[in-house]
Amino acid sequence: MEKQQPLFSPVLVVGCVIIMVSFAVRASFGVFQIPIAEEFNWLRSEFSLAIAIQNLAWGVGQPIFGALAEKIGDRKAIIIGAIVYALGLVLSANGVTPAEHQNYAWLVGFGVAGTGFGVILAIVGRASTDENRSMALAVATAAGSVGQIFGAPVAEFLLTLMTWQSVFLVFAGAVLALIVTLPFMRAPVVASKAELEESLGQILVKAFKDPSYTLIFLGFFSCGYQLAFITAHFPAFVTEMCGPILPGGVLHGLGITSTSALGAVAISLIGAANIFGTLAAGWAGKRYSKKYLLAGIYVGRTIVAGLFILMPITPLSVIIFSVAMGSLWLATVPLTSGLVAHIYGLRYMGTLYGIVFFSHQLGSFLGVWLGGRLYDAYGDYTAVWWIGVGIGAFSAIVHLPVREEPLEQRAAA
Repeated sequence: MEKQQPLFSPVLVVGCVIIMVSFAVRASFGVFQIPIAEEFNWLRSEFSLAIAIQNLAWGVGQPIFGALAEKIGDRKAIIIGAIVYALGLVLSANGVTPAEHQNYAWLVGFGVAGTGFGVILAIVGRASTDENRSMALAVATAAGSVGQIFGAPVAEFLLTLMTWQSVFLVFAGAVLALIVTLPFMRAPVVASKAELEESLGQILVKAFKDPSYTLIFLGFFSCGYQLAFITAHFPAFVTEMCGPILPGGVLHGLGITSTSALGAVAISLIGAANIFGTLAAGWAGKRYSKKYLLAGIYVGRTIVAGLFILMPITPLSVIIFSVAMGSLWLATVPLTSGLVAHIYGLRYMGTLYGIVFFSHQLGSFLGVWLGGRLYDAYGDYTAVWWIGVGIGAFSAIVHLPVREEPLEQRAAA
């Protein structure tokens, strides 16, 4: 009997560390919405646009870094990403106008692309066996949620000790420190002979001609919209819209005495719940149809978001929403990346998933930008929530016609 390969490997462990730190920094930007706006007397939409541009740049940069990793090597691509990420944070720390923050946001977004899912998941996917791949992708994705757990609260804590500019510099140092982990990240190229002989251009033509690839691309849009809007605006939303935290209550006893603190904790709760949700998605993705699992996740998000906005916003409803949405948060990522790898192969997974991820980041840009824009126009986030509910339902529907058979099998049939 062939010995089963272990799930955890140096590649997976290092990949988890890189994604964890990268996402801890990224997930914290919502905490800076109010401090930066108050210091410079900006509209909410000003810094929101900078965060939105980050997400758009992340989407633009993802297929670029995926192709770069396949061309010059995974570790070199990650080093470039970490340096660009840190540079964007340092420059942002010295920015005093909205235009400066919005310009430097391109660097931060490209840096996230070089240290995020597109590059890391492709490496983890190639380093994993067929039996372990779905779960390995889920573990790497869940690492992003671990970063989200401590990213926002750490930023909130550091803001009590230093200026937001200094916090940006601390985060830049943390990102650069990732480079020391790279000697342990060396993934073999696990691909069939046909995949190795096929050029990137050939597989891109096949993917673009396949309606299933288009449906996957379209379906990932709402995921980005919902996640980015909540990450960027939920702390401020809770701070301003949530009912009071009463003295003597459970939250007050845990040291959560203000709605601003609750907003940061809510982001952490989403991350904590997502660890279990993402691992469950990885387990299920090995056993059940990925497209139906994705459709179910989007239906769940639609219901959770709709009920939350219809009910009074209280500390309890914020906690319940955070846990419920968190369980569905990044569960789409191992399923979507796994679906791309399953249908189109491992050789150019980084580039192919990067292109699909661009749709995710278009949604992210729109969610963050609309959040700030409509808040300034109407004084609340209600319209943005309902748009997210609608496109979540759309994503559930478009995954249903996807053909999950690998292209090689379709050609042989």
